[in-house]
Amino acid sequence: MTLTSMRATSIGHAGIFIETRQGSILCDPWFNPAYFGSWFVFPRNDQLNAELAQAIRQPNYLYISHLHGDHLDEQWLVDNISPQTPVLLPDYPTKELERRLRHLGFTHFIATSDGIACDLGDDLSIAIHVETSITDGPAGDSALVVSDGVHRIVNQNDCRTSDLSALLAHGPIDLHFLQYSGAIWYPMVYDEPAQRMRELVDLKVESQFARAMRYVEALNARAIVPSAGPPCFLDPELFAFNDIAKDSFSIFPDQTKFLTQLNAVQRHGITNIPGTCITLGDDIKVLHPIAEADVQAIFFDKENYLRNYQSDYLLWLEDMKTTWSQESPDLLTTLKLWWEPLLAMAPALRRGVGAACLLRAGDLDILIDFPNGEVRPFNNEAYAFRFEIDRRLVETVVSQNAADWSDKLFLSLRFKAWRSGSYNEFIYNFFKSLSVERMQRTEAEALKKFMRPEPSEEITIGDYIVERFCPHRQADLGVFGEQDGTTLTCTLHGWKFDLESGECLTADDRKLRVRRASEPI
Repeated sequence: MTLTSMRATSIGHAGIFIETRQGSILCDPWFNPAYFGSWFVFPRNDQLNAELAQAIRQPNYLYISHLHGDHLDEQWLVDNISPQTPVLLPDYPTKELERRLRHLGFTHFIATSDGIACDLGDDLSIAIHVETSITDGPAGDSALVVSDGVHRIVNQNDCRTSDLSALLAHGPIDLHFLQYSGAIWYPMVYDEPAQRMRELVDLKVESQFARAMRYVEALNARAIVPSAGPPCFLDPELFAFNDIAKDSFSIFPDQTKFLTQLNAVQRHGITNIPGTCITLGDDIKVLHPIAEADVQAIFFDKENYLRNYQSDYLLWLEDMKTTWSQESPDLLTTLKLWWEPLLAMAPALRRGVGAACLLRAGDLDILIDFPNGEVRPFNNEAYAFRFEIDRRLVETVVSQNAADWSDKLFLSLRFKAWRSGSYNEFIYNFFKSLSVERMQRTEAEALKKFMRPEPSEEITIGDYIVERFCPHRQADLGVFGEQDGTTLTCTLHGWKFDLESGECLTADDRKLRVRRASEPI
């Protein structure tokens, strides 16, 4: 059948199969449980109909937005996609993604330039916009714009771009795939009293929704498709992280809640499950693979759905845990030899952390002394951060020489954390940058944060005049700033500032230049 209109079919999570008359693009196919069996696709996508399952194995192009395990499913790609398939490659500052895909056997790459349209022929064009902050992933994240000459799709997945005008520069948007739910371990893994945890979870969900709505408003697409989450958690040890009961300590609300928000502001939101096909034309047509009542039952009888899903994977989970590495006698030595050279090349990052961290791997206590750049046995010294992790998981990521523990370990939610004081992004940037290539970039970014920034232009927010760009990640507060009394929230990452003092309420090392509009300069 020859297509006359562009269409996009969900294949689960951030997975999208985009079809045009000129060819097809397979985006972020994820099928195998990720992060030590913690994350499962929700709704499940292991039961796609045969026609769709066959079609996605023969795309004209492959697009992998970034390296995270819920976007790059290496085993599925090896088992299902021809290595001759052309790969649309984001313009990242490192070659990590390309190296990983070449290791899987892929040989044909179409290199793109950040934000620049790339002509694939016969009016089919794509543009890939990259985000390269260490905070959002040292190896980068990206958003894809696809145009067939008539219609346009933006696949933003979980790319937190702050340059909204760049995405709009390609023309009006028909369909906007957008993350709205959690993809982080905070705050659930932290040791907090129940009331405080309730507050933190609610604030996180509000922040996620606020950021997503900013993107919705700015891009003004004809329709919005909730995408890139949330996952679900089928391991009995993690099942409570699913957003089921009203008192759940979960930052993973499903799409029904976001669609309610979209409806409240008269935006066209589309419910989608794996197999949902959206066809663009004068009207936007939506076809689900099952009856509408069955679609709704997934979300409104969610616990029953998840329990049935769980029963299919309990034995798999048991078997998977037997593959975790066993204890080795030289774990401390290995970490010392690996990490101390990285600490030596990162004095600015160490300054940013400013204290020691205790890594409790089972019964082995390891002190990461950031001020002195040492890794040594813990001897009851003072520390400001603590991670408690099953030693088998630590041994596993060490055996893999994993350069990004946020991706390989922390996103599993299979650990406990504690900190003294406010959020410190530098310590997580360390765990995301456990290679020379990554640490060089991380240290350069840390140095910039300690340099006195050039004064930015100012904008008026309510009764206050503030610097235009957020001191955290330079997001435009004219777009992402949200005022609530004397508190200003940058909705890109949820950082909060006191408008009276300029003090950052999220971390200790950022201050916003601010004054009342009535005050003289």
